[in-house]
Amino acid sequence: MPTSRYRLAIGTGLLTSAMIGGSVPLSGMLINFPLFTGQSLRYGAGALLLAAWALAKRAPIAIPKPRDFPALIAIVAVGMLGFNAVMIAAQRHAEPGLVAAVLGGSPLVLATVGPLLAKRGPAARTLLGAAVVVAGVVVLSGGGSWEGPGLLLAVLTMVCEACFTLFAVGVIGRMGGLSVSLWCHVIATVGGACLAVAFETWRTPTNREWTALSVVAVLTVVAFVIWYHTVSVLGADRAGVLIGVMPAAGLFVSVAIGSQDLTLAGLAGVAVVGLGCVIGLLSRSPWPSAGRRVLRPTAVRSASPPPRDPVP
Repeated sequence: MPTSRYRLAIGTGLLTSAMIGGSVPLSGMLINFPLFTGQSLRYGAGALLLAAWALAKRAPIAIPKPRDFPALIAIVAVGMLGFNAVMIAAQRHAEPGLVAAVLGGSPLVLATVGPLLAKRGPAARTLLGAAVVVAGVVVLSGGGSWEGPGLLLAVLTMVCEACFTLFAVGVIGRMGGLSVSLWCHVIATVGGACLAVAFETWRTPTNREWTALSVVAVLTVVAFVIWYHTVSVLGADRAGVLIGVMPAAGLFVSVAIGSQDLTLAGLAGVAVVGLGCVIGLLSRSPWPSAGRRVLRPTAVRSASPPPRDPVP
């Protein structure tokens, strides 16, 4: 049976996925704002918040070593800046339902690829749980149609989402989740600013856009830290199953703000996603006993990756 440490990690993973999924409507408020300018501002605010948090808690921040930079840059380029750019491009050629349905395949990718990267076989029940989650997301999103490169861009969005976690597994074990989160925010801030200067024209955000940027920045910081904690404890394959909660949370927030109607298909999709999470997280592989300390390297070996930032 799971120990209290693992139950807490499941809870933080669920909270992260719910926060990210629920923040999607807020991100929609930035659709007309320059892409890289907005990301630079968002991640810059997040970096300041993380630094203030570490200072207040007197938490040590690890300095990246040369071997850490490839993973950190990959997380930023693919899982943060790249994810947002590809997701927006995908929605120009495909219905949001299709993008959400394909994105929902990331738990299956994590459940399959993650263990292989750790040189072990995927757990059968984790694979089954991930597959059920994907089915629930498809029901929830209603599929959707596309034109031109829409399907390819949707698949690239899913790959970026999975890589956000997979690229982080090793570097989290060496530096810790807080340090990885802070340095990724710093790199994303600088990288986003450089791309904005090269390709975009600056304009001042409206009050509505300032609000969205501020709220999303706070959510990103919290989600980053607790998601990587979840990955370090559960492993990326089990943690990936929880990603299916994102579209479910997005559905409920959209209904709450009146941008979408609640349907039987939506409720059915949420139920199937929940079933998949239960199946995937109760796999038969042994959980560490409560009385034995779990060292970080052990957690990494049992791991397979962020949302995501999630909406990273």
